[in-house]
Amino acid sequence: MGVRHSGREIAIQALYLLDLREGASNDDLLLFFEAFAADEHARRFALQLVDGVRGARAALDREIAADLEHWSIGRLSRVDHNILRLALYELLHLPDVPARVTIDEAIELAKTYGDRDSGRFVNGVLDHLAGRLKLKGKGEDGPPAKANTPA
Repeated sequence: MGVRHSGREIAIQALYLLDLREGASNDDLLLFFEAFAADEHARRFALQLVDGVRGARAALDREIAADLEHWSIGRLSRVDHNILRLALYELLHLPDVPARVTIDEAIELAKTYGDRDSGRFVNGVLDHLAGRLKLKGKGEDGPPAKANTPA
């Protein structure tokens, strides 16, 4: 299992914990991360994802809600909801991760942690989101573009 896959698994579990314990502090989160005997790189990647999702949560939920047909955010399982948040955060904010990798990883997480239909559901929502946001080909054309910075 790769470092980033492990990091995503830890991140999903942490995001689920944060949903269950709405008042969870940063200290609670640090204790959670210390409980995993994961590679340090996996933990750092997980923390990056969790921090990113926490910071962009409202914007991520708006984008997800816009693509839910005949469904609402409130009806999503906490697992599926957090997998969608995590994947959308990756699609939008991690230029070095190709869209197809993000979506494939999200589907695998949904199959592992969700119910029997979660994989298909997550795939459908993310495919639609990636299309609408013009991110389907992200990372497929070579290295990510560098930001324009003054010399």
